Amino acid sequence: MIGISSVNKVYSRSGNEPVHALRNIDLNIERGSFVAVIGPSGSGKSTLMNIMGLLDSPSSGTYSIDGINTASLSSDQLAATRNSTIGFVFQSFHLLPRTTARENVELPLTYTRNGKKCRPAAEVLGSVDLSHRLGHFPSELSGGEQQRVAIARALITDPPLLLADEPTGNLDSKAGAEVLGIFRQLNEDGRTVVLITHEVDVARQAQRIIRIVDGEIVSDDPVAN
Repeated sequence: MIGISSVNKVYSRSGNEPVHALRNIDLNIERGSFVAVIGPSGSGKSTLMNIMGLLDSPSSGTYSIDGINTASLSSDQLAATRNSTIGFVFQSFHLLPRTTARENVELPLTYTRNGKKCRPAAEVLGSVDLSHRLGHFPSELSGGEQQRVAIARALITDPPLLLADEPTGNLDSKAGAEVLGIFRQLNEDGRTVVLITHEVDVARQAQRIIRIVDGEIVSDDPVAN
């Protein structure tokens, strides 16, 4: 599903040396897999996720989704691919504070213009055990509930790929375990999950761990059962 070949990402800073965020990344992620990308702060793992999510582009190398080289896509095509193919979950939830759980989940539908039929927001919220919170605002929800709303929002367009950047970083251990359980179930249902983290215990919930240090992949191993 994902193919990354010789990808480099260099940021230029005025008056300073260029910053090499990614160096010669070669990576393939098959459809239906559950992969964790782990590394310390500043290692390049979030930059890699941004490239996977079509939020950024590599300085060199190629990135393909389902065999399509993303460099060949126009801005509109990139936006359409991002909206229909990729769901995002972030550490900070990014919910609109004056908008109910249902309305937050429905937000991506504003940008869906390809005629794709989507599940009702109430049904998607039910799939993350929040049927009783449809009309609640984020301030009325716990951190774990807010993150589950964010997961439901990522699922509303039924994307085959989920990218989660430190999704348990703002949660207590119980809520974090519940969220990781949702990701495992989504993967078992056939969805591809890429989870970014700096925590080994979180990474071990995946099937495969890719470790990145100073912008380079230093190991890529299956998780022992």
